[in-house]
Amino acid sequence: MIAPHIKLVDQANLKTDVPDFRIGDRVEVHQKILDGQKERIQIFEGDVIARHNGGPRETFTVRRLVQGEGVERIFPVHSPRIAKIVIKKAGAVRRAKLYYLRDRVGKATKIKDDLQRQSKIDADLKVAAETAARAAQEAAAKVTSEGGVSKSAQKKKAKKEAAEAAKKK
Repeated sequence: MIAPHIKLVDQANLKTDVPDFRIGDRVEVHQKILDGQKERIQIFEGDVIARHNGGPRETFTVRRLVQGEGVERIFPVHSPRIAKIVIKKAGAVRRAKLYYLRDRVGKATKIKDDLQRQSKIDADLKVAAETAARAAQEAAAKVTSEGGVSKSAQKKKAKKEAAEAAKKK
């Protein structure tokens, strides 16, 4: 039993944009990496072989082959370092943990496709892309109707003015 005050803190740290991925799915995990002063996104693609716990401490294990060697990474689902999780292919498995894949090589590591779930995922992605495109068009139309100028046009104008000011000196 979790205390109510701990539940409140846990609820504040949960992400709302986590997709419904399952064991056996092939996923892309976009992770934010600090590279000196810069922050970049690193992608780790592989099969989900396990999920652990629940709530804010929930983790999942992703396995992939790199140059014939198996590499597994454990990611916290609700970490702020995880930019997004993209489902590439839905898999149909009958076990909760796929640790047996560690001992197999070649075609024996293949996971069957779940075509029904994959078609639903594709439809959801298509709808999301259409709404994002529509929102971008509306934002662009709003900027042009207000007589606004794009950022790149503003930069070009500023460079031109700076060059003219330098010539006058």
